[in-house]
Amino acid sequence: MLTRKQLDLLRFINERVQRDGVPPSFDEMKEALDLRSKSGIHRLITALEERGFIRRLAHRARAIEIVKLPDSLGPKAQGGLRVIEGDRGAKPRGARALPARADVPAGSVTELPLLGRIAAGTPIEAIADENPQIAVPGAMLAAQGRHYALEVKGDSMIEAGINDGDVVVIRETSDAQTGDIVVAQVEGYEATLKRFRSKGDMILLEAANPAYETRVLPRGSVKVQGKLVGLIRMY
Repeated sequence: MLTRKQLDLLRFINERVQRDGVPPSFDEMKEALDLRSKSGIHRLITALEERGFIRRLAHRARAIEIVKLPDSLGPKAQGGLRVIEGDRGAKPRGARALPARADVPAGSVTELPLLGRIAAGTPIEAIADENPQIAVPGAMLAAQGRHYALEVKGDSMIEAGINDGDVVVIRETSDAQTGDIVVAQVEGYEATLKRFRSKGDMILLEAANPAYETRVLPRGSVKVQGKLVGLIRMY
């Protein structure tokens, strides 16, 4: 699983290695991905290394080795990664328009794309390299809009009844009201499930677990990608 920024960085590193024989510098990576600081690059590099896509070699400058590439960067890519886009109005691949609640027969079941994992704890990706389907009761869906499902990773929302391993059903929207539980994209490449609160020019992403602090972020660094409308728990 890779976020859009992780995928963009891996693509850039691979292209530069193929062209020049050496990886780009951190400054070049920061400029290519339009990030404000190199700390964001360090985090992306660490994430790629943890996922086994690159390897850093000790005691060598620019010592980044490509270990593997996802199918979307390979020569036989057929559709790429399934991504929750960060832009306003963008639609997750595989999501589909659903009928209004009044048109959903009682007891019906609808298959939704399971797009990946969403963090309820330390932010992680909300993107998957495959697109399985999951059956969802039709009555769980909102009256209008597109829907998708995500697997929860972490325990920061346990006091809202959302546990590690649960599957949340999300209605795609870029709008949120204070108190809504939302999928929020932070700084363009992290995604997390939190309670949304607005305070002036700041956005508060609030956990439902006292072990986690509320994140206070500038409004421009947070993009709402969906609102929680249902939850599925496997036993």
